[in-house]
Amino acid sequence: MNRNGPGMVDTPADRRRRDRLIRDALQDCPDARVVAAMSVIARHAFVGEGCRGIAYEDRPIAIGGGATISQPSLVARMLAHLALQPGQRVLDVGAGSGWASALLAHLVGPMGQVVAVERLGDLVAAATPRLAVFPQVTLIHGDGLTAKGGPFDAIHVACACPEIPRALAARLAPGGRLIAPVGPADGAQRLWLKDPSGERWLEDVLFVPALAGLG
Repeated sequence: MNRNGPGMVDTPADRRRRDRLIRDALQDCPDARVVAAMSVIARHAFVGEGCRGIAYEDRPIAIGGGATISQPSLVARMLAHLALQPGQRVLDVGAGSGWASALLAHLVGPMGQVVAVERLGDLVAAATPRLAVFPQVTLIHGDGLTAKGGPFDAIHVACACPEIPRALAARLAPGGRLIAPVGPADGAQRLWLKDPSGERWLEDVLFVPALAGLG
């Protein structure tokens, strides 16, 4: 069953576009559970109605306030690196539209917990009804880079940190995993992964910058 926001209908055209995205852009995703999550979480429910026709293109989409909903294939790779399991506790920094938070909720299941933090109040207001069908998600208007809490089994960061986020890494549970883009807003960025095997750099990326304070 597709999990949509209030009043959001999942039409046959939406399902065809979603199936095409999965076939064309997610064929190399190493985690079948991530692909399954993307097949049932309707991305068009997390963008404006005017963007519905492009919701299943493999590209980021602006959602207001300088923020974007990230490219599906990149989100899939990031979530695959987190290797999430049912019942785990996850921190989602830069929740934005709430789409990644919904995917995380699907992956950790009803016994898991997702703490989703977004600094822009308008995005929190828009994401709140969308995430209402996921009781395991707690959506917070705050600065995710300085928010309290933990330990977390996984941390997903969807904004570019200017340096390796050691403070966030310190909030991981033993054996936890953290993935985050690192680099300047106007320069080279790369994904950084901390997992039980150590730390390593992954692919080049481009994310909106992490900003301090609330908006």
